Amino acid sequence: MPNTTDTLKQIVETFSVEAEKFYGGNNAAGSRARKALQEIGKYVKNERKAIQEEKNTRKATKTGAAA
Repeated sequence: MPNTTDTLKQIVETFSVEAEKFYGGNNAAGSRARKALQEIGKYVKNERKAIQEEKNTRKATKTGAAA
């Protein structure tokens, strides 16, 4: 899980840097900031799915073991 957190932190940091440049007047940085936001959205969606699958697997294992 640490790799997951590190990757997300890195993407957020990229967004932060590019957003600061954009609001400082660099229009090209706006495109990079939007790209980072898109990556964040995709990454979060995939991680949510993975967590839910793991949760369901644990629940099924626990229920199966109790039966």
